[in-house]
Parts: sequence; C-alpha cells; structure tokens
Amino acid sequence: MCGLLGLLTSGETSDNAVSQVDQAMHCLRHRGPDEHGTWHDNHVVFGFNRLSIIDIEHSHQPLRWGPEENPERYALTFNGEIYNYLEVRAELAEQFGAQFVTEGDSEAIVAAFHYWGEDAVRRLRGMFAFAIWDTQTRELFIARDPFGIKPLFLATGTGGTAFGSEKKSLLELASLIGIGTELDPRAVEHYTVLQYVPEPETLHKQIRRLESGCFARVRPGEEPVITRYFTPTFPVRPFAAGTEQARYREIAEALEDSVAKHMRADVTVGSFLSGGIDSTAIAALAMRHNPNLITFTTGFEREGYSEVDVAAESAEAIGARHVVKVVSPSEFAAAIPEIVWYLDDPVADPALVPLWFVAKEARKHVKVVLSGEGADELFGGYTIYREPISLKPFEYLPKGLRKAAGKLSERIPEGTRGKSLLNRGSLTLEERYYGNARSFNDAQLRAVLRDFRPEWTHRDVTDPIYAQSQGWDPVARMQHLDLFTWLRGDILVKADKMTMANSLELRVPFLDPEVFRVASQVPLDQKITKSTTKYALRQALEGIVPGHVLHRAKLGFPVPLRHWLRGTELFDWAHEQIEASGTDHLLDKAAVAKMLNDHRDGVSDHSRRLWTVLIFMVWHGIFVENRIVPEISEPAYPVSL
Repeated sequence: MCGLLGLLTSGETSDNAVSQVDQAMHCLRHRGPDEHGTWHDNHVVFGFNRLSIIDIEHSHQPLRWGPEENPERYALTFNGEIYNYLEVRAELAEQFGAQFVTEGDSEAIVAAFHYWGEDAVRRLRGMFAFAIWDTQTRELFIARDPFGIKPLFLATGTGGTAFGSEKKSLLELASLIGIGTELDPRAVEHYTVLQYVPEPETLHKQIRRLESGCFARVRPGEEPVITRYFTPTFPVRPFAAGTEQARYREIAEALEDSVAKHMRADVTVGSFLSGGIDSTAIAALAMRHNPNLITFTTGFEREGYSEVDVAAESAEAIGARHVVKVVSPSEFAAAIPEIVWYLDDPVADPALVPLWFVAKEARKHVKVVLSGEGADELFGGYTIYREPISLKPFEYLPKGLRKAAGKLSERIPEGTRGKSLLNRGSLTLEERYYGNARSFNDAQLRAVLRDFRPEWTHRDVTDPIYAQSQGWDPVARMQHLDLFTWLRGDILVKADKMTMANSLELRVPFLDPEVFRVASQVPLDQKITKSTTKYALRQALEGIVPGHVLHRAKLGFPVPLRHWLRGTELFDWAHEQIEASGTDHLLDKAAVAKMLNDHRDGVSDHSRRLWTVLIFMVWHGIFVENRIVPEISEPAYPVSL
C-alpha cells in the first residue's frame, strides 16, 4: 500500500523536479507513514509513502526488477494489494523461470508485465494503481484496477505528465508540469446533479482521472495513450430446474475464496460491520481465518439512525470482538473541513463522515479492514432496482399515452401520492435512471447555479454507458451503469479516502474478478423479487450470516442530516458556511440561504441539496479561496499493528 506520485518529464529530469516531487509527497503522508522516499533517472521521478502490509522487511519502493540479463530494467511504484500474487509468482516461475528476491506482491506485478505485457493487468486479482518505467524502451505504463478501488490522477502539460494517488499532490506540481488550475464548469454542474464528480473528470479542468479498468502508455513529451482493458458485462445464465442449490454454493464458494485471499497480510486484519448482510457476510467468513477478528461499527445517538445494536448482535453471533464509535453532532461538524481536504474533490454523501470516524477508531487496533462495498451493484441490492417491476404496466401503454401520463404528472402538486410514479413511468430507463443520487432537478439547479447549462445533463455521463448495454434486462443495465457511476464516483471514493486518511487499508472482497464472474451470471428473478433484493446472495449466505441479519432491509450508516440542518446541531454552521463562502460567482447564495430557511421552517426537505452545496462551499474555501485551512495532523501510528 502506497501513496504514489510520479513525473515523466518532457526533457530531462532536473534537481528542481526531484525536489518538488519530494515536497509534494507531504500531501500524501497519511497514505504511507511507514516509509518515504523518491527515486529518479534522466526522465522519471517516482515519489512514494509506504504503508507496509505484505513483506514488510523487503518489498521497498520503488521496486527495481528485471530479467537476468538486465536486472534493473524496470522501476515500479504501486498502490494497492494483489491478492493472487502467490499464484502469479508460481505461474511465472514455472512458465518462464522467473526469479524473485522478495516475498511480496510488487514483484509479481512487474514480472507479470515483463513476461505477459499489458495482458498482465487482466490476470491480477486485487486493487491497484501502479506505474512501471521501462528504462530500455523509455516508456511509462500505468494501470488501475477493474472497478476503480484505488485512485489515480493524471495531468499532462508542457513539462511532462504527472500522476498520483491524490489530486492535491498534482496541484502542488502545476507550475512544474505547465498546467493551469482553473475549474471545470461542466464538472461543477455534474457534481451538483450527481453529488460526486464522475470519472474521468475532476473539478480542475487540466487534471483528469485514469478511469477504472484502464491502462495508459506514455512516452516523454507525448500525451498518454489510454486503453480500456476491462468492460463489465452481464452474461446471464438462467437457473435450470434442480440446479438452484448448486448455483448458490458457487456464489458462496467464490466469496469464501475471495475473503481468504483478502486476508493475506503480515499485519492484523479487522472488519467493518454495519449490521447489514454484506458486511456481516464478510466478517463471518473472515472469522474462519482469524478467530480473533475485531469488528468496528459507528452510529448516532438519534433513534432510527444507528445500527449499532444490530451490529453488536451480529458480532456476538459470529464470535467477534466488537468496537463501537458513536459520533456526536459537534464532532460531525468539526471534522468536515479536514474530511473535505482528504477527499480532493467534493462528495456530497454524508455517510463518509461516520466512515471517517470509524476508520480512525479502527486504526487504533488494526492496519487493514475488510468491508462489504460492491455487493449491491453485483447482486442487485438497491431498492430502486425493483422499480422496473412497479413500472412494468407502463411498458404496455402506447408511446403517446406514456407521454400524456408524464404531462399529467407535471400538473399534480408536489408531495401528492402518485405524482412520481406517473412521471417516472412516462420516461425511458435512460431518461429516468442515472444512479443512486440526485440532488437537484433542472428548475432547482437553475435557481442556484449561476451559469446553469441545460445541455450539461446526467446524459453526458450515462448515455455512452447505456449504449453498451442495449438488449440487457433493465436491472442488469442499472447495475452496469452503477459500476461506472455511483460505485466508483461515490462508494469507492469515500471508502478509499476516509480509510487512507487514517493510514488504514480497506479491502473489498465482493469486488473481486471471480466474484463478479459468478454474480454477473445471476438472472433477474434471482436478484430482484416483489419482496426482496439480492435474492440469490441471501440464499447463498444461509448458514453463514446470522438469521436476524439475513433478510433485514438495507440501512448502512445513515446520517440524521435532515433533522440536524433544521435544529441547533447544524443550522448555524450551515448559515455560517453560506455567509463566508466566496462562491458568489458560481452560486446564488441568496437562493441557497432561502433553501436553508425553508428547510428549517418545514416548507420542504432540502437536506440533500443543501449538503451538496455546503460541501462544495467548504471545498472551494480550501482549494480555491485558501480561506479554510484544515488542521492536518502528522500520522502517528505504530508500524506493526
């Protein structure tokens, strides 16, 4: 695990370039407090901060490796973990006679690249963002894992191409690589609609992200050439009569194998436990490999916004030691500037705040945690995936009647029962569904965003994705869309940023290529029924997950934001953010203030919209105005947890 930063210069490496990369690495210190350094040759500078997890004593970075005739041909810097590294090393040794001098997973990557070329990335089971510099061909190869668990930012200017685990480190190098720091107005609008910035965008116009499932080749003085190596598909395989139990066993075995491989570490591994089926399954399977497993959960004192009791009951049922962190409203508000600094770009998901707190608590006990992210996208867990069932009658209506239903819905007052059903039933899937978040409709956005552009819609993001899933069943299309939007834009960003902020590695066993292969074949009727979601997964986990959890509705880490923004907990804080913000040129602050007052007075529930704007204001105060300067403490964790 490593916070990496690199520069491929257009000309030759200078002492100034090495110095600036070394200084910019301070922005990434939380990602790797165990080891720090830089390495360079005539064209490349690699910087790294290492969090040592596997082969602590020998797998230092950057790793130099090569065949016998040129043993230092490659230099590798790598963020992540390769869970099948033992199998990869064994195959390379048997097939090519590859030799290794460490016991870690880093050598498996660079040796695989040497012998298999770009096909190596398709053979790795893990989470990764890495860069390999080939001193012989003078070409840089960078790659990111299939689902986007680990981040990688890119920027190319007159001075070369920079890449790093966090955007803030690239901003430190802006003048060196010759890029500007102006904001991207389209990305700002996308953020306000989606609550996150969709890949490959960032809020800075000249800094992009290497997308999930992609690699790039870069030569000095040239633009990166990007290739997609992983495109998820859902080749459904119906359950033949009498094969149901065998298919459920196949799911359980794939997940158990993934958890076993995700437990590989030279340090203690714990597990997050929210009280739901996904995290409980992971923790229960992890207990088979570590009977002393510690589980962690968080919640709030307000009734209905905590799964602390259920999580504790689950931990007791599987025999795990359990640690709880309860977050108060004052703690919540005080942590926001620091959390936004770690995020790089705003993510308006309030659940990331309790996640930051539980990660901070977990780091006192362990260095690695498992978590249940990805199960909903793979197995059909979101309630909205059941929408095609409720809207199916509309499919039998002539196109004209469906449009008429939509027009009728516009005349029905807000809040009236049936209005939303009529409206959504009149729309195609492509028009109505673009992930699990929507803060503003066009009218609301036009009132708040000064330079609102109606042509910059969610369909900029979703249409190219939907084009790949023509002919699939509607739930598979929604799952596919979420893999490219909600999962990698929100879920995995908050998971990575909030854990690495606390020098804690988070592993997600559901997002494993073999688990995905099995999940992608599950037919519609085994994902969604009239009464439940994730049907096949629930059946597969019988006997693994305690009964009180197996059929519970999803809750997660909900935040009482609606209540806090109306009361003393957050109203004054929100009002102060609006008053102090220097975003007047971007936002109509009077309209935002009115939203806050209307929310307080019960006129309408604006909590999600307000949170979206407030987090952007805090972000702008940190990264644009320099008005907010969060206190970022130096990591002070023991190396060997």
